[in-house]
Amino acid sequence: MKQKLDFIINSNDALNKQIFLLKVSPKNGAPLPDMYPGQFVHLLVHDSSSIFLRRPLSINYFDKEKNEIWLLLLSAGGGTKRISEMKAGESINLIFPLGNSFSLPKPRQKILLIGGGVGTAPLLFLGKRLLSEGFEPEFLLGGRTAIDISQLEHFERTGKVYTTTEDGSLGEKGLITHHPVLEETKFDKIYTCGPRPMMVAIAKYAAHNEIDCEVSLENHMPCGFGACLCCVEKTKRGNICVCTEGPVFNIKELKWID
Repeated sequence: MKQKLDFIINSNDALNKQIFLLKVSPKNGAPLPDMYPGQFVHLLVHDSSSIFLRRPLSINYFDKEKNEIWLLLLSAGGGTKRISEMKAGESINLIFPLGNSFSLPKPRQKILLIGGGVGTAPLLFLGKRLLSEGFEPEFLLGGRTAIDISQLEHFERTGKVYTTTEDGSLGEKGLITHHPVLEETKFDKIYTCGPRPMMVAIAKYAAHNEIDCEVSLENHMPCGFGACLCCVEKTKRGNICVCTEGPVFNIKELKWID
């Protein structure tokens, strides 16, 4: 069940000039409900006379022992810039947890999680959940340069990691969709999140190779409850709101392959 709650920022660390990691806990100390990889929060931008709409952020990780949520943030506009400037001890308001989650693979399936840029955010939580369930997740992470690949050490502690950068500063040089592992290894299931062109390319690759594939969409979600219709996605069962029926979809539901 979703809640609306004030949180305290425990830390706000700059991972590079644009990407920030916020760790937050409930202000009233209440224990957090169960949350699942793929779900997101809707964050209110405080103290702004011009920004009224909340910002959706994937749950990067849920630390149940510390009663803490991690949020990976790209500072790209007025709202996210304001959030990136907030300090430890300040409070924020979240509506959470929202959306559906990734499904678990079948036993003994070989799994690959593919993330581009800050699209890696929900994949850390997913990877740790899969590891706790006895799976051996592998990751394919990409960015323009090495500094665009965030939390690499956390991913390396969770599973085998392949990397690709457009300038060759880390891992293979080129696009994430051209990494040799996609041709050299047979995977049974792929999960992906990142720029839409990347996800479409991965979806087509998965469909061509008959690999089950789930994507986490990053459509613009101003309201978070299906009223504004800004996040509408065309699917095989009609137009749907990503914020209420997603953000996770099996590629068989989407019209990307047709």
